[in-house]
Amino acid sequence: MLKTMQKHGVTLALFAACSTGLTAAIAQLTKSTIAEQAAIQQKALFDQVVPDNIYNNDLSQSCFLVNAPELGKGERRVYIARQDDKPVAAVMEATAPDGYSGAIQLLVGADFNGTVLGTRVTEHHETPGLGDKIELRLSNWITSFSGKTIAGASDSHWAVKKDGGDFDQFTGATITPRAVVNAVKRAGLYAQTLPAQLNSLPSCGE
Repeated sequence: MLKTMQKHGVTLALFAACSTGLTAAIAQLTKSTIAEQAAIQQKALFDQVVPDNIYNNDLSQSCFLVNAPELGKGERRVYIARQDDKPVAAVMEATAPDGYSGAIQLLVGADFNGTVLGTRVTEHHETPGLGDKIELRLSNWITSFSGKTIAGASDSHWAVKKDGGDFDQFTGATITPRAVVNAVKRAGLYAQTLPAQLNSLPSCGE
């Protein structure tokens, strides 16, 4: 009986060791593939908010950390687009804290002269069928920011039509688009201050 138990114990130990080794090997083999896919998805998202014909650097390698109330609470990532090493635009993580159902996370692309190049929602909890029209898969509303210029903090065009501005609100849901419009405006204004800060901003890898 003891020998049988010992035999089974050794078998189980060998099986566990083989399984652990196999799992580790698979994880190592798939790690690079997962990283490559994540990089491809990130690049595709960047290109939705900043046209790829205006820059030629690797945005993921031009990442800086900022603490800017205009973008939201806490540390945010800002990616600087460069054309032949000259900064031309920024991709910024931003938050609209006052969505109907909580904070709305955004990615905003803008040049340094007040023009928003593109915006995408990366996370939200807005009401399905109402506020969720901020998603590109449900509506093209989010594309209405592309090419719009902000003429200073008091620019009245940067508001929903209900508030006298240029941007549509949704039927039965004004709070959500209002929050996004205001957040994009703040990010676009902040982008104009970035060129003077670039030499002092910490990179994401530090």
